[in-house]
Amino acid sequence: MDLTWRPLTLDDSEQLAGLFAAAQDVDRTGEHYSAEDLREELDAPNIDLPSGSIGAWAGDRLVGYAAVGRRDLADPVDMPRVETLTHPDFRTREIADHLMTWLLDAGKRVHEQFFPQAPLELHATVHENEHWYAGALTRAGYRRARTFVEMRADLAELPSMKPLPEGYEVAGFEDRYDALTLEARNVTFAEHWGSALLSPEAWRHRVTGSKDFRADLSYLVLTPSRDRVLAFVLSSFIASEAAATGVRELYVEYVGTRAELRGLGIASALLGHTLVQARAKGFERSALSVDTSNSALGVYERCGYRVADTRYGYVLPVS
Repeated sequence: MDLTWRPLTLDDSEQLAGLFAAAQDVDRTGEHYSAEDLREELDAPNIDLPSGSIGAWAGDRLVGYAAVGRRDLADPVDMPRVETLTHPDFRTREIADHLMTWLLDAGKRVHEQFFPQAPLELHATVHENEHWYAGALTRAGYRRARTFVEMRADLAELPSMKPLPEGYEVAGFEDRYDALTLEARNVTFAEHWGSALLSPEAWRHRVTGSKDFRADLSYLVLTPSRDRVLAFVLSSFIASEAAATGVRELYVEYVGTRAELRGLGIASALLGHTLVQARAKGFERSALSVDTSNSALGVYERCGYRVADTRYGYVLPVS
């Protein structure tokens, strides 16, 4: 099979959207991306397209791609994220092996450039329906290391929500709290499996500076002096997803509470407040993703979330 291989560019976002749509028809991952969505992803500060991406072209049609995204910190392990997708008509063993070899080589290049002294692990995430991708990773030596669930809540059937404990108040997200919120995110997620520190540049691109971020449906709990974020819920709305499904779904990107305040009901109260406000603004559903080993799973269930999909974290230690 004669394919042309070259790095992706921002101008390939339209073709990439078509590739995702073709894969979605078969894999049913529930992912619907517009060209605008994917252009934003390709323009991330943690991906260098000339060295960290590759596209497979059959004539003028993009039929596969792979990319490696570096982390902002190796503490203590460097864990670049790898991703790949292939058109269902081109899912052969030869193409799978080519992509896996490219990901390994590109992952090593990124590692040597940024964190050469740290141990290296390549991390991939696979939807439960992506059997071809999972098989390719397994043959390449990756092991399934973690299970994540996508949870959804019907906002028309929310359980009764408890308010914040006495002495704590809800504050809406504002740009002046952006750096404080990033600091809180990096602290509260430091112990999460596979998580790494986010730089201000990556944070702005992925979260608070993204076109999908909903500052009006993101909330904080601050100290009385408003110089420290104690807890946070950060939300986004993906318009292309709503266009494809007909459902206005608020995606909760992050829920976090500082360790010394856990167990007081702050997270569930803040998330509950977010869902009530989302319903008032015309949202029909909310979704989030969580590691099944995370104790927050119970918090989300109490707020009305139920498991809808499963994804797996795959890891390849590289010596």
